[in-house]
Amino acid sequence: MPPDAIIIIPLRSAVLFPGHMAPITVGRERSVAAAQQAVRDQRQIGLLMQRNSEVAEPTPIDMHRVGAIANIVRYITGPDGAHHLVCQGDQRFQIIEFLTGWPFLVARVSRIPEPDAHSPEIEARFLHLKAQTTEALQLLPQAPEELQAAIQSVTSPAELADLAAAYMNFKPEEKQEILETIDVAARIEKVSRILAHHIEVLRLSQEIGRQTKTALDERQREVLLREQMAAIQRQLGEGEAGKAEEIAELSEMIVKANMPKEVEEQARKELRRLQRMPEAAAEYGMARTYLDRMIELPWGLSEETPIDIADARRILDQDHYGLEKIKRRIIEYLAIRKLAPHGNAPILCFVGPPGVGKTSLGQSIARAMNRRFVRVSLGGVHDEAEIRGHRRTYIGALPGNIIQAIRKAGARNCVMMLDEIDKLGAGIHGDPGAALLEVLDPEQNNTFHDNYLGVPFDLSRVVFITTANVLDTIPGPLRDRMEIISLAGYTVDEKFHIARRYLVSRQLEANGVQPGQIEIADEALREIIKRYTREAGVRNLEREIGKTIRYAAVRIAEGQSGPVHITCEHLAAILGPPQFESELAMRTSVPGVATGLAWTPVGGDILFIEATRIPGSGKLILTGQLGEVMRESAQAALSIVKNRAGLFGIESGGFEKTDIHIHVPAGAIPKDGPSAGVAMFLALVSLMTERSVREDTAMTGEISLRGLVLPVGGIKEKVVAAHGAGIKRVMLPARNRKDFEDIPEEARKQLEFVWLERVDEAVSAALAPALGTHDGSSGKVAPHLADALRKQETNG
Repeated sequence: MPPDAIIIIPLRSAVLFPGHMAPITVGRERSVAAAQQAVRDQRQIGLLMQRNSEVAEPTPIDMHRVGAIANIVRYITGPDGAHHLVCQGDQRFQIIEFLTGWPFLVARVSRIPEPDAHSPEIEARFLHLKAQTTEALQLLPQAPEELQAAIQSVTSPAELADLAAAYMNFKPEEKQEILETIDVAARIEKVSRILAHHIEVLRLSQEIGRQTKTALDERQREVLLREQMAAIQRQLGEGEAGKAEEIAELSEMIVKANMPKEVEEQARKELRRLQRMPEAAAEYGMARTYLDRMIELPWGLSEETPIDIADARRILDQDHYGLEKIKRRIIEYLAIRKLAPHGNAPILCFVGPPGVGKTSLGQSIARAMNRRFVRVSLGGVHDEAEIRGHRRTYIGALPGNIIQAIRKAGARNCVMMLDEIDKLGAGIHGDPGAALLEVLDPEQNNTFHDNYLGVPFDLSRVVFITTANVLDTIPGPLRDRMEIISLAGYTVDEKFHIARRYLVSRQLEANGVQPGQIEIADEALREIIKRYTREAGVRNLEREIGKTIRYAAVRIAEGQSGPVHITCEHLAAILGPPQFESELAMRTSVPGVATGLAWTPVGGDILFIEATRIPGSGKLILTGQLGEVMRESAQAALSIVKNRAGLFGIESGGFEKTDIHIHVPAGAIPKDGPSAGVAMFLALVSLMTERSVREDTAMTGEISLRGLVLPVGGIKEKVVAAHGAGIKRVMLPARNRKDFEDIPEEARKQLEFVWLERVDEAVSAALAPALGTHDGSSGKVAPHLADALRKQETNG
């Protein structure tokens, strides 16, 4: 390295002056390498500020040309790996040229000696700058005494200029300009000019602080004077004009609110309290807010128009496809409302999986009754105060959701939908379900008490409608106050008509597409329903239709003329490969597999029961996250098969040396319930007789150890799921014949139903002929076998 060359470390936004010490943090790899090399060689370094602080790896063109040569006093590596230098400025320098071939910046420099300047003009400027610096330090809120002493002890004009520039709050560009100014008189002039501006800013800041403090003092004084004035006015019987107008306005609004006598007395009592209260009091705003909420509530009844049953039927048919029994029940409900307007009509509770139209049914009822509709979501509510409101003693108190919904609707006879009532949760703040008992009880809700209002509010004219996905989580007393109306899933045909009549037009409007610009073929809609969605409702179907329309909307936006046609051939490119394939034949083509039917909170579903046997000691192995009831069903099915092994042609001794493994796929999903008893029994018989279960048949039903098939729930949902999955025959308990009318007509027409009294009927109806058998009658239980089964049942 040449004698006049030094290592250069770039600084982002800092300037070091000669004679001053400052800490510097280096983080860039080249800067760290430069500092470490300088420490090893005990060399001085050159500190140069970048022209642009945002440049991560500066080159010579990014650097200023004047900097400070410094000695590294200390080199510290922190616990976090950061590198810190304590540098002592020595002398100004100017870049001659940068050198190449080094892993860091190296440059040949010219050292700039400090000029020895003494003249009366410089002395005068020196004294003026010292006075300015002293004044600036006095204006600073926490100026260190050591700095003031250092300023007073400086005798060199050049040193004073550098000291003031280094420690006052100058911008980096201003400091760099002062560093580059070699002439002492010019340097002092620049520092004095910048410092004068800072002194003016500090004076204004100090003045603003004094004014703010004075304003606060004046405010406190004003509050005190107002309280004294109010006391004097009370003695003289006078009042403030502005407040008097406000009180008079509130009094007039109370009269217009048409409150009941008890409520009006409470409001006027609060108004008198507000009148006596000073406006500066903390409770003044709370009392005023309370009166505003009382006045805004609809205490009187809005005009009710008679219910037109024919118009209501038209509205229901216009808004909803299918659901004939549901519509009929709603029409009956509206008819009772029309004949007995002041009677205690039942509270309807729509129960069903998501997306089947529960909320829209409530909106249709509101339209049919010509009343305002308001929705209250109860999902996740776990605080009783969210129903009854908070007492006004709490900060930020509010009325409960019921009263807030009434205020939002602006009518005491609105239609209020309590959505997701099955998702209420009790917590440490009470049970909101218990609070709803008063809301939904016609004998009590005419005097509903909200904690915030503190007065009774009549809810008897509110038409309450509730929704839920499942009934099990609704508390019994609350469920007892409602009439349950169950909505099952839609069939493929119903989904097609809903999509054609409602979903497509709704998505066209949502995506800004005019009618006629996009045409979706009927086959494409059915393909979306069958192969891209599998749900009880139509929410996912609407999403997939929306994707399809957005795909076509891009073509329209690109200028394609004429309507865009969407057919089955386009679906793979738009929606990707089909999400759902028929797996019945693949699953049930081997012995030991049966297709069951299950009920879930989001509708019915098909369930595959798989059984296999392995050498062992006669154990029963159950997998697939089965609940206790389902495990017991599997054990009961195995016991029946063992008990009747001879009748089915099964070697009874084979069970002692064989482990039976029953698995229900989708192992990540918990499963429970007795409905899979028949399917488990048939899977075991199929396994042991090596006769596969018919692939077009699904079944449900609980079994007893006597071989009886017992009734189960969710028949409608299960049958709809079987129909949607391509099942042709459904085996149901004979005692569930009463549920046959609830099954959609389309499913009843297209499915074959087998009603089971005993499990032997399931064997004859579901098992295919044994391998190698050519007799078509071998797939049925022979008459003598059926007689033997009955005889064994009787003797047992």
